[in-house]
Amino acid sequence: MDGLSLSPLGLFLAAGLVGKFVMGVLILASLWCWVLIVEGAISVVRLGRAVHAARAGRAIANSLQPIMTAGEEETRRRIPGETVGDLRERISDAMARAARDLLTRSEGGLPNLAVISSVAPFVGLFGTVWGIMSSFAAISQAQDTSLATVAPGIAESLAATAYGLAAAIPASIGYNRIGAAYARVGQDMASFVEERALLLISRPAEVARDEGQRRRAEAP
Repeated sequence: MDGLSLSPLGLFLAAGLVGKFVMGVLILASLWCWVLIVEGAISVVRLGRAVHAARAGRAIANSLQPIMTAGEEETRRRIPGETVGDLRERISDAMARAARDLLTRSEGGLPNLAVISSVAPFVGLFGTVWGIMSSFAAISQAQDTSLATVAPGIAESLAATAYGLAAAIPASIGYNRIGAAYARVGQDMASFVEERALLLISRPAEVARDEGQRRRAEAP
């Protein structure tokens, strides 16, 4: 016990080959988790601001242009015998599909957070079981059940558990918080789609066509 360090680095260096491998995987998972959390937070904030600005009547951000393009294309497409209600439904459906695609792309790393939060504890548990097995092996070899014999293996097992929790807890919190934020943005985006669909259906198709051509001509 005299040479056993309780620091994360000390526990990692004192672990066996399998324990180091498990801890290394969990360290990488923890770092990846924080990268995904930061990326997800930035993405949901930017998208939420863009939707709020568009609903407030300000300029529509480039990130929302695919939704408007989908609605304008459906507005220009004429179907003989189509009623106004059918046209409105068709425009709304096209814009809603584009909005869902946009949300899916923005959520990119969110499923990976769910994987980390669910898998990391089991990886840590594997390290825990291996550390306990190492303790029993040490007892068998030394024919001694003193604390000095079993302490390294027990410390390794508990360290693996701690590493697993360190990766899983932030991932779980980030997944739930960012997922809830995306759900709110999705509701705002659904309202934005309905509002823009009404604007598109309320003006002549020729106006929508001219505006779409003008936007494409002005695009860099």
